[in-house]
Amino acid sequence: MAEPMQISAFFDEPTHTVTYLVVDPASRAAAIIDPVLDYDHRSGRADIASAKRILAEAEKLSARVEWVLETHVHADHLTAAPWLKAKTGAKVGIGAEVAQVQEIFQPIFALRDVSLNGAEFDRLFADGDHFQIGGLDVEVLHTPGHTPACVSYRIGDAVFVGDTLFMPDYGAARADFPGGSARALYRSIRRLLALPPETRMFLCHDYKAPGRDRFAWETTVAAQRAGNVQVHDGVSEDEFVAAREKRDAGLAAPELLLPSIQVNIRAGRFPCAESNGARFLRIPVKLAPELDKVV
Repeated sequence: MAEPMQISAFFDEPTHTVTYLVVDPASRAAAIIDPVLDYDHRSGRADIASAKRILAEAEKLSARVEWVLETHVHADHLTAAPWLKAKTGAKVGIGAEVAQVQEIFQPIFALRDVSLNGAEFDRLFADGDHFQIGGLDVEVLHTPGHTPACVSYRIGDAVFVGDTLFMPDYGAARADFPGGSARALYRSIRRLLALPPETRMFLCHDYKAPGRDRFAWETTVAAQRAGNVQVHDGVSEDEFVAAREKRDAGLAAPELLLPSIQVNIRAGRFPCAESNGARFLRIPVKLAPELDKVV
C-alpha cells in the first residue's frame, strides 16, 4: 500500500492564516500553500520567521520544495512567496484570473509596475489544469466568489480551499471585495461539496467560532454538508446570497488589506527602494468633501 502524502500545517495567529507543506512520500517533492510573510503594520517591519519554520520542517522531512501555491490574492496577510522561491528555486503558481484582480486594484493604488496579465507569477492555472508534485497529481478547481481568482487544489483525498469555506461552525468567506460575488461563491461551494463525502478539506483561516476554545483547520466534505452554519445542504442560493450580503455589509476591512493587496498582486514583490534606501507602500486616502477643500 502506497504511503500517504504528508501534510504539515503552520498556523499564524496574528493573521489567523494556515500555511501547508505537502510532501510526496515517494519522491520527497513538496509544495507550500499560502505562505505568510511576517509583517507588523504599526512599525512597517517585514520578516521571514514563519517561512523559515516551514523550510526547517521541509529539511527535517528531507523534502524538496518545487512549488509555492497561492489559492488567491490574499487581503489579510502578505505572502512570503518571493523569499521561498529565492531559497528553493520553486515556481510560484496562482489562478489565471489573477489578471482580473490586478486590473481592479492597479488603478486604486496607481501601481505602474503591475503587468495586468499575471506575468509576475511563474504559472497561471486554469480550471481543470493538472500538474505534479513529484508523483502527486494536483487538480486545479476554479472556485471564485471571495475573489475572481480563487482556486482550490485537489490532491488525492484532500482539497485545499483557501478562503472559500471555513470550519462548519463558522461558515463561509466574505464576498464583498471588488470582483467578489456571493452567487459565484455559493456555486463554488456547491462544487466543492459535490466531491466525495470523505474528502478532507483544508482551510486557509480559522477564527474560533463562539463556544470553541481551539483553532481548527481540517474538516471533511461530509461535515460541511451536514453542519456548515451558512451553507449546509438545504440552503438555497438565494438564501445564502441574502444572508451573505447582509453579513458582509457590517464587516470592517481586514487590518492588512491595503499593504496585502498591493504586494500580493505583484506575487509578493515590494516596491523598489527609493533614494534613501526605504521602500514605501501606498495608502489611498478618502477625504470628506469639507476636508478635501482645505487640505
